[in-house]
Amino acid sequence: MTKSMLSFAALAVIPSACLCARPYEITPQHLVHTFSIVAYDSATGQFGAAVQSHWFKVGDVIWLEAGVGAVATQSLVEFSYGPLGLEMMKAGKSAEQALKGLLASDPQNQIRQVSMIDKNGVVATHTGNKCIAYAGHHLGKNYSCQANLMKDSTVWGAMANAFENTSGDLADRMMAALEAAQAEGGDIRGKQSAAMVVVSGKPTGRPWIDRQIDIRVDDSPEPLVELRRLLNISRAYDHMNKGDEAIAVKNWDKANDEYSQANKLASGNLEIMFWYAVTLVTAGEVDRSLPLFKEIFKTDPNWRILVPRLVDADQLPNDPAVIKKIVAQ
Repeated sequence: MTKSMLSFAALAVIPSACLCARPYEITPQHLVHTFSIVAYDSATGQFGAAVQSHWFKVGDVIWLEAGVGAVATQSLVEFSYGPLGLEMMKAGKSAEQALKGLLASDPQNQIRQVSMIDKNGVVATHTGNKCIAYAGHHLGKNYSCQANLMKDSTVWGAMANAFENTSGDLADRMMAALEAAQAEGGDIRGKQSAAMVVVSGKPTGRPWIDRQIDIRVDDSPEPLVELRRLLNISRAYDHMNKGDEAIAVKNWDKANDEYSQANKLASGNLEIMFWYAVTLVTAGEVDRSLPLFKEIFKTDPNWRILVPRLVDADQLPNDPAVIKKIVAQ
């Protein structure tokens, strides 16, 4: 992967006297060689994209917006395909129309690899004839897998097969596609970074809510192993949030189930257990919280020190008897 060259819009503001006959030649190339997948879940409306590369911070090549679409831009990359593609799809262009327009405006489209998917599940993908071999893509129903600078030409086909034959939600299936690509040899240079983003099928206009999964591994000898670990932790915190919601309406069975699932996904994570215990106390279920506090304090006494400090922050009740009972565990 490399940094992006100047965007088309940026070239427009350079004085003409500074431009040669082919202005793009004065800009550096950005070598974001990688394999990626963009996908749409027609049942939930979610968009997803996932990627791995032997390049630092490969997550910069995927762009998503809830209710609009997803873009992956790679090879000798022009990053502006991401935001411009989303803008065009948001304005009503199909993925095919958006990609066609951007390629027509790019004098170096032969070195680009780009994939877009829109809210109707329309997929458009381009692999330029100057992308470094092995390079290619596979278009399927509501998804596209694409790769370049691969060790073998079987990579994108293996990704498609894994995506189509893996059960689970969009994130599970994209994770399987990435792992299948690596099993086929992946990037001929090796591996360094990976990323995955999933956005909601019910856009709120608030990206911090719409981004349901946003995990990145910028530099690791085993980026996919770490990405899967982060996916599990992300799911654990989702269960924890649902547990809090259940406690708020005093649905204790539901709360216990959600926190139990969170604990399984992130075993040994005291943070999850601690805030579960705190939430129980604020809901008036002090006795239910005590065994949890006891286990936490046994593992790390610093959490015991934290308990009284939560009173002034209104995170625990200002009840000396309750606080004394908790810290005595």
